[in-house]
Amino acid sequence: MKVEYDKYYQTENLFGEPYPELMKFYSEIENKGKLLDLGCGQGRDAIALAKLGFEVTGIDYSKVGIEQLNEIAQKENLSLKGIVKDIFQYSNYGEFDFVLLDSMFHFGKREKEKEIKLLKRIIELVKPDTQITICIQNSGNKLKTLNSVILGKQNIEIVKREELVYEFRDEESNHSSTTNYEMVTIRKREKNTTHNKA
Repeated sequence: MKVEYDKYYQTENLFGEPYPELMKFYSEIENKGKLLDLGCGQGRDAIALAKLGFEVTGIDYSKVGIEQLNEIAQKENLSLKGIVKDIFQYSNYGEFDFVLLDSMFHFGKREKEKEIKLLKRIIELVKPDTQITICIQNSGNKLKTLNSVILGKQNIEIVKREELVYEFRDEESNHSSTTNYEMVTIRKREKNTTHNKA
């Protein structure tokens, strides 16, 4: 089956470097543990996180992106493996201490319901204390939709919120763009806890 991003990923390292804020956040975590990068693409975040000491699994539907990721992981002897799979069919969330969803949610009209369902499913299936980090464009109703899923829920604690700026430059066409994002990290609590949100 042809996947749209297979075409784009002919350009290696298409999206450039990871957000410095994202890397700083993860670098400050002492117990690195197992991390799932859902929709990892070519491994922009996954490769950097494996270099920080996480045991990383990347899931993406693009065979081209996953092959590039696995090649780098093997070459650099990283604790990183990429798996070609539809993220909406994946379910082994209980294996991980951290889940990263970078630019995974757009909450557009067509995919909104499906994406909300996915996020709720991830929260339901991860084990208590798992941290879920979501990087999302700060435009339209995207943050409002995300907040409606995570705010005020008894089993969710907000660990950190931080604004990001993503700068994209295409060297060939010299096209560049700047997009405002927000990074939101939540932690799944044990059942029946009554702590205040951070």
